[in-house]
Amino acid sequence: MENNNKNTFIAIGLMLLVWVVFTVVFPPTQEPSVEQPPADEATRTEVVASSSSSPAQDVASIPTIIPVVSTEEKELLIKTDLYSAVLTNIGARVKLLELNDYHVENDPDSDLVRIIDVSMPHQASLRLAGVNGLLLSPEAPYSLPEEKEIVLSSDQEKSITLSTRTSDGLLIEKVMTFRGNSYAVDVVIRVSNPGQVATRGGLEFSLVQVFDDSAKPDRLSFVGGAALVNDEVQTASLDDLAEESVSYGKATVWTAYEDKYFMSALVPLENALEKVRIQRQDERVENIISLPGTSLSPGSSTTHTFMAYFGPRDMKVLEQVNHQLSKAIDFGFFSIISDPLLWFLNFINTYVHNYGIAIILLTVLIKTLFWPLTHKSYASMKAMQKLQPEIAKIRERFKNDRTRQGQETMEMYKKHRVNPMSGCLPMLIQIPVFFALYRVLYEAIELRHADFAFWLTDLSAKDPYYITPVVMGVTMFIQQRMTPSTMDPTQQKIFLAMPVVFTALFLNFPSGLVIYWLINNLLTIAQQYYIHKKFS
Repeated sequence: MENNNKNTFIAIGLMLLVWVVFTVVFPPTQEPSVEQPPADEATRTEVVASSSSSPAQDVASIPTIIPVVSTEEKELLIKTDLYSAVLTNIGARVKLLELNDYHVENDPDSDLVRIIDVSMPHQASLRLAGVNGLLLSPEAPYSLPEEKEIVLSSDQEKSITLSTRTSDGLLIEKVMTFRGNSYAVDVVIRVSNPGQVATRGGLEFSLVQVFDDSAKPDRLSFVGGAALVNDEVQTASLDDLAEESVSYGKATVWTAYEDKYFMSALVPLENALEKVRIQRQDERVENIISLPGTSLSPGSSTTHTFMAYFGPRDMKVLEQVNHQLSKAIDFGFFSIISDPLLWFLNFINTYVHNYGIAIILLTVLIKTLFWPLTHKSYASMKAMQKLQPEIAKIRERFKNDRTRQGQETMEMYKKHRVNPMSGCLPMLIQIPVFFALYRVLYEAIELRHADFAFWLTDLSAKDPYYITPVVMGVTMFIQQRMTPSTMDPTQQKIFLAMPVVFTALFLNFPSGLVIYWLINNLLTIAQQYYIHKKFS
């Protein structure tokens, strides 16, 4: 007991000593003798119609007020029709952003997709840090509005000013403007020098994206950092970033973190870009924008303007936001076909409100466009079938001279105006369309969780009962039996195995793609039946 009391007295004495020394060494700052503003003036917020003045104009009128901030973490919830976001006063950062229209699973009761979801403030996004002599910690406490929750309707926007003061007296203000009808957030950073001594330094403004194993990509989808530089999208996957960081210069239009369906992006607008660096720190990707260096004389200030985007990789949405963000959607080598296919699917869906029906109509359109070519191809194959007895005689006559055999066969084809390659045309025509549609169905967010009918509730996922792939295999077998054969017995055996091989491949393909191939097979069977009747 005596030891406990002794320890208690020693602890109290040490605390008093620290308090006295701190008071002497660090006396309180002498403020001008003016009336103390109300607490809510230190952090100004204003709800306005979406047609109001820009955030940059709002910032220009903000008085230089030294904010009174708390080191205790405080949070502010922003609710719009599109998303909910949580701001933390530690670093004035976004620690949660949840999309209202997108679920993790194809179930309305499942969790909503969270683009940002961290528990610790230092992992939150839209990080601002001082460099090169500017003494701003990325975890500095900022002032927050007194409200705990702000709700915005679709025609409203709100500008929130968060401010702090560096140890050398600079006033840092971050103005974030949220809109009820947009995934875009305007961000204005203002640095003011209310002191008597000139200062200089720099700032870094960053996206921070924490990911786990579930975010890692499969073979075809991309997850990682990206940037639009000189009108070309540059990408660095998670594996690439694990090896080394990447940097881009002043030609950068935007930088982003992307996964299969969603993205976070930063667009530097005015006085906002010196260079961009994308790096990976363990399970965290950081898109760091270095701002132009700051040199502030007493009483001066400087402003940096950005736009942030947290939302779906949806072509229509990104085109509305502009700043060339829609270039983030790239279907690779087959983009020249994938882009019009996606446009057509979206166009038809606006009328039928069912992407499954849109895929069927797309298949009918493609089949109609190529009908003359495939018709000519099957007619040529039918003619070749009639020549098989003569070709067999040529093979027998020149069985020891392969060169002469080929020459005589080609002469016969030429005489009867038959193209031996025509049988391949129907399949060759479908290959680029197939791969282009595969990329669309696999990556386009419009097809994510898109319902068709009966058990097919997600056209971007495989058929859960494997019914459509099996039916597709049956139609492929029927189609082969109806196709005029110009092959030798060995080739025919190999060709007959194709329906089995394709069925096995299609078991795990997106059901929307299986529907496309199935409908195409049915239309081909109908076309072959018509040609067969005509030639009979």
